[in-house]
Amino acid sequence: MMRGEKSLTKRFIGQNVVRFRSQRSFYGVSENSDQFIQDLTASQNSLYGYILSLLPDRAAAQDVLQEVSVTAWQKRADFTPGTSFFAWASKIAYFHVLSYRRKMSRDRLVFDDEVLDYLAERQLEREEEVSRRGLALKSCLEKLPATQKQLVEQRYASGGSVQDIAAKEGKSVGAISQTLYRIREALLKCVEQSLAEEELA
Repeated sequence: MMRGEKSLTKRFIGQNVVRFRSQRSFYGVSENSDQFIQDLTASQNSLYGYILSLLPDRAAAQDVLQEVSVTAWQKRADFTPGTSFFAWASKIAYFHVLSYRRKMSRDRLVFDDEVLDYLAERQLEREEEVSRRGLALKSCLEKLPATQKQLVEQRYASGGSVQDIAAKEGKSVGAISQTLYRIREALLKCVEQSLAEEELA
């Protein structure tokens, strides 16, 4: 995706998020509904990526995302708190994509149903894997010694750089880079071990 397209996409998703946050005051939502809006807001990027993997048209994917968000809000009572919001919302997205495809069935670029099913399953698997890895990484980060955790936070904070950290700590850039490398290796090993244990459980 080119820089201009990324900017437009982020702007669209941002507008979608603002629109649903505004529902709090309009509908006088309950605490559960407020949490639902937070989940819907947090899932916008993932849902857009999922929809875009099934549709070749970015404009169409944005339209479908908006329809999915509206439908999810209307069906919010069907969502079970504590379960995967993305898994629930992606099913809604799938049927919206299917509906869109039927309207565009004469377009030769439209995939047949078997291909769509395959793509949808693969995308869901990728999203679930990313989610599992994210949770494992968060857990592994918490296990780091305080000094190492602080170093990681400094490096990946907004505007953080190895050069700045080295200057602040009074160490060479090479020394900081080597320490960060060892930390990343330890985190990778921890994540892989956590995922392996999860599969065996």
